[in-house]
Amino acid sequence: MNIAIIGATGNFGRLFTAKLLTNPNYQLTVISKSAQNIYENSHRVQAKSLDATNKKDLEKALEGHDLIYCAVSGPDQAVIARNLAELNVKRLVYMTVVGIYNELAEDNGGEYNVDNEKEQIPNRNAVDIIEESDLDYTILRCGYLIPGDENEYVITQKGETPKGYITTSASVEKVALEIIEDNAKYSRESISITKDMS
Repeated sequence: MNIAIIGATGNFGRLFTAKLLTNPNYQLTVISKSAQNIYENSHRVQAKSLDATNKKDLEKALEGHDLIYCAVSGPDQAVIARNLAELNVKRLVYMTVVGIYNELAEDNGGEYNVDNEKEQIPNRNAVDIIEESDLDYTILRCGYLIPGDENEYVITQKGETPKGYITTSASVEKVALEIIEDNAKYSRESISITKDMS
């Protein structure tokens, strides 16, 4: 399976890339502005240093991939999301954060809801673009990432209140791998993955 990771040099991107490389069935394209400074090309890894806001460069890098995992943050997310939607990628897993729908309980992370935290606005704008597209997507809404057990999580659907605002990196990896192995899982859904802090 050919998998591309956008944001592969970020904290989670590096962890997830290392996890995927433990499975010899995965061929990876790792994408970020500095990918070639971090990763070496090999028979299983292709490093592409590019700006994902550049649609032409992104299209060339993503050609022939079965699944795209996007783990970017910052103000350019909407541009990247628009590029992915217009390129009509085969399968997209878009990683973002809880609070984009104002879904966090006021006494359990409510300060991170988009109405209270302006840094959430690019996250929400990007997700709106993806949800309005025809893409086969899954939105993974995570809390603040910490080390911990892969089974230390509760999944909630869009419209439900997440159990908290903290997530173990291992639990995100586990759910993402489930989607990679079963493309129909959580198709066109937005789910939160958080520790139960209620």
